Amino acid sequence: MQKRPAIVTALYRYPVKGLTAQPLERVALTVGETIPYDRSWAIENGPGRFDPEAPRHLPKVAFLMLMRDERLATLAAEFDEETTTLTLRRDGRQVARGNLSTRIGCQMIEQFLGAYMKESLRGPPKIVSAPGHSFSDIAAKCLHIVNLASVRDLERAAGRTIDPLRFRPNVIIDGAAPWAEFDWLDKTLDIGGARFEVIERTQRCAATNVDPQTAARDLAVPAILERSRGHSDFGIYARVSKAGEVALADDVVASIETV
Repeated sequence: MQKRPAIVTALYRYPVKGLTAQPLERVALTVGETIPYDRSWAIENGPGRFDPEAPRHLPKVAFLMLMRDERLATLAAEFDEETTTLTLRRDGRQVARGNLSTRIGCQMIEQFLGAYMKESLRGPPKIVSAPGHSFSDIAAKCLHIVNLASVRDLERAAGRTIDPLRFRPNVIIDGAAPWAEFDWLDKTLDIGGARFEVIERTQRCAATNVDPQTAARDLAVPAILERSRGHSDFGIYARVSKAGEVALADDVVASIETV
């Protein structure tokens, strides 16, 4: 019997870098681009170097982010694509709301974060963006893919359950062998109607130590990876090389040829 291919079990984007994920059922992808609105905004931690007139990739330490600012995980972020409105909730209660396409809307969010994140701030927070720019951890525009079988294997090494959202995935797949994704480096990957080039393994940082549900820094993921696997990599980055739609339950098929 022919083995069934792996499938997509979850899709996510992160409209504001460092804030919670937004689940999606399907997404239309463009060659060389991220998921629309993925990390389209970031929150500068005090005076920053980001220039919207000449946007360039900056290290994540320039912004509020989970590696250092785990209190962000206590906020549930809701993003409305049609109005580009961000709503922040704490324990189910709305604490801030603003249209990220307007200066006054950003100021409403900034005012709240200035008080809520004051222990982490080097100065007033500022929401920044630029047309077509994505505040990814790497300069390349790509999607981050996580294999649930690898998560389960890591759980065995850790001796506890691990939420895949610790790894900030855009795409979660299941049905592949544990760690099979590392064999896809420099190969093509067909998911639904889109095609990807797998370009890089993802080196993990201390952000993965933060539980995305509780904001507790309760696990040493890079150390567990080093101890059990001999490296701190988890997940892969893949660039869209053929436009198309990806949806939940789509097949994931890796090529046997290199790019």
